[in-house]
Amino acid sequence: MNSADTAFILISAGLVLLMTPGLALFYGGMVRKKNVLGTILQSFILIALISFEWVYLGYSMSFGPDIKGIVGSLAWFGLKGVGLSPSPDYASTIPQIVFMIYQCMFAIITPALITGAFAERVRFAPFLIFSLLWAILVYNPVCHWVWGAGGWLKAKGVLDFAGGLVVHLTCGAAALAAVMVLGPRKGFGKENFIPHNLPMTLLGTGLLWFGWFGFNAGSALAANGVAASAFVATHLGGMAGMAMWILIEWLHTGKPTTLGAASGAIAGLATITPGAGFVSPNSAILIGILAGAICYLGVLAKSKFGYDDSLDVVGIHGLGGLIGTLCVGIFATTKINPSGANGLLYGNASLLGTQCLAVLAVGLYAFGISWILFKVIDAIMPMRLGEEQEVMGLDISEHSERAYE
Repeated sequence: MNSADTAFILISAGLVLLMTPGLALFYGGMVRKKNVLGTILQSFILIALISFEWVYLGYSMSFGPDIKGIVGSLAWFGLKGVGLSPSPDYASTIPQIVFMIYQCMFAIITPALITGAFAERVRFAPFLIFSLLWAILVYNPVCHWVWGAGGWLKAKGVLDFAGGLVVHLTCGAAALAAVMVLGPRKGFGKENFIPHNLPMTLLGTGLLWFGWFGFNAGSALAANGVAASAFVATHLGGMAGMAMWILIEWLHTGKPTTLGAASGAIAGLATITPGAGFVSPNSAILIGILAGAICYLGVLAKSKFGYDDSLDVVGIHGLGGLIGTLCVGIFATTKINPSGANGLLYGNASLLGTQCLAVLAVGLYAFGISWILFKVIDAIMPMRLGEEQEVMGLDISEHSERAYE
């Protein structure tokens, strides 16, 4: 074991956990004031719910002994055998329990990201049931496919450094299913839903950006050169996404906005995530620029389809994860990470094909299972707030409290 690696991953795990309260503030500032506490709690409660699930099911299903490349067995149920010795398959210089808790933080934030799609209209109890089942049926298997020893996509050579497929594409596909099944908020298309506290959203953006260094650099699972490259690429991708979004918004609407800056930064950070440890600094900047431009257009497009993706989860996280995963197939180079592969620009066109396969497989699976979950849960216990409760807001109707007196 290596003490420096262990310390680095413990710190990175703390940074990734910080991203969930950061996301709560990011989303909380963008909703109307009658829904801010309900929106924040939807992210915050998943720290408890998914941590329980991870200890007893999630870690073993995601990283446990392989079953036909599809999922891990329950041999590590309740963290049986997961202790202070390193794992031979994952992070061989740190205790396995450190790897476990680091991955737990990824499992927490992924379903939290979905909540932005159905913000301001979903009841708390069915939301909890959906989140738990989604983690078991979508996150855990996809995590095993891509990162687990024996996972079928990993065996095909798919590269996803820190979660373009496992985190961002899965939550984006689930968000699309949510808005299709649950429908728009009351007054959508007639009322102007104005964010109630953009300084809160900017604070959340800053916490997310800060935590993202643990998310991406920590995914090297050692304090080494790959971690350094990922750290640099993360910052460059985020800043380029923000700059490009602001530029296009300024040209398109005549005014740059703080909401645009926050959205562009998150788009850039999400899009660089799958390639952070595989691409050069200049490639990271280009990926961030692509993210700012394409995700901006993606957010504009939702109005043409009539979908009420409240906080742009599909356009930013789903589209960002998709673009970033494909960009790995173009810009990846073994000069940055010898354990990776060369992409199209470095003479290996096959990697781009492999990445395309992964996008299709993960996107269709995550969308299909999420759609079924929303339909079944909604049939058993309606997920939508009643009309009167939606007018009243989540804070009073679901939690009997107000953010502002």
